[in-house]
Amino acid sequence: MRAIDAAATVLAEAKGPLHYIMITERMIAQGLWDSEGKTPEATVNARLAVDIRDQGTASRFVRVGRGRFALNAEKDQGQDRGSPSPASARGGDGRGGSASFTDAAERVLAESPDRSPLHYAAITERALERDLIHTEGRTPSATMYSQILTDIRRRETRGEAPRFVQHGRGMVGLAAWLPVEVAGLVEKKNREVRQALLERAGSASPAGFERLVGELLSAMGFEDIEVTRTSNDGGVDLRGTLVVGDTVRIRMAVQAKRWKANVQAPIVQQVRGSLGAHEQGLIVTTSDFSRGAREEALRPDAAPVGLMDGQQFAALLAKHQIGARIQPYELYALADDEGSEG
Repeated sequence: MRAIDAAATVLAEAKGPLHYIMITERMIAQGLWDSEGKTPEATVNARLAVDIRDQGTASRFVRVGRGRFALNAEKDQGQDRGSPSPASARGGDGRGGSASFTDAAERVLAESPDRSPLHYAAITERALERDLIHTEGRTPSATMYSQILTDIRRRETRGEAPRFVQHGRGMVGLAAWLPVEVAGLVEKKNREVRQALLERAGSASPAGFERLVGELLSAMGFEDIEVTRTSNDGGVDLRGTLVVGDTVRIRMAVQAKRWKANVQAPIVQQVRGSLGAHEQGLIVTTSDFSRGAREEALRPDAAPVGLMDGQQFAALLAKHQIGARIQPYELYALADDEGSEG
């Protein structure tokens, strides 16, 4: 049984969220799955994280906290996702018929007078009235709100421009309505958080920094991550296997550099010289790389070595919510003064 199938079985039996370590222990104890790697917990965590990242709302899983996962209740509802059903495949008004919930929400909000936010229940009602979505689910409003929130989180994680903004108490508006200065404040705050993450990583102990790099690699989809011995490691601090789509497996040797000075070309050569058969290299640093190091890493007649500088490292930590969390914000607007005289 595949790891994610075994995890789904364990979570279904638990009827609630579990930490990935507990999920792994139950998978192995029940004989549902076995791993030859030294870090099966990291493998399960990576598989679940990659499935959520790649499948989005179609994933069987949702992350409910750091390291904690649950089954995706919306996935189980099937046709609540906006796909047309035979019973509801009625003639539309020519403007929709089987749009996703989020696409329908965007269209409804775009037609809102005075760019006024709407409650998610009102958005759902208007989408159904205009035949933009078809559903046989019993809670279309809950599905609508869940998918809007998921869209907000996913776009923030990927660094993409948001479509929706929460205004509190179930009220939702379009991000396109935000003043330019608000978007600037959000980006300023995100830069500050990324800089703080980078400074925190730079002040960690060597072993602590290696653990942090290992946690990030796990979140990015690496499996079988192991920290090499500090002596005679040949410049390699960690080794792991990057798994892509459960089909492609790339073994990588990683060097973690908690430096302030730029990494130079000899370090790239050192990592390349330490690679085993069929391995690729990766250097992660809190600083940057010299021009010579970047040219050496791209040398066409040598084994590839990837480079992750400090800015990329901090951005990925934030994206995978390691040391940071994605927080929706509320934007208040003045209500119309209905009691005023014309």
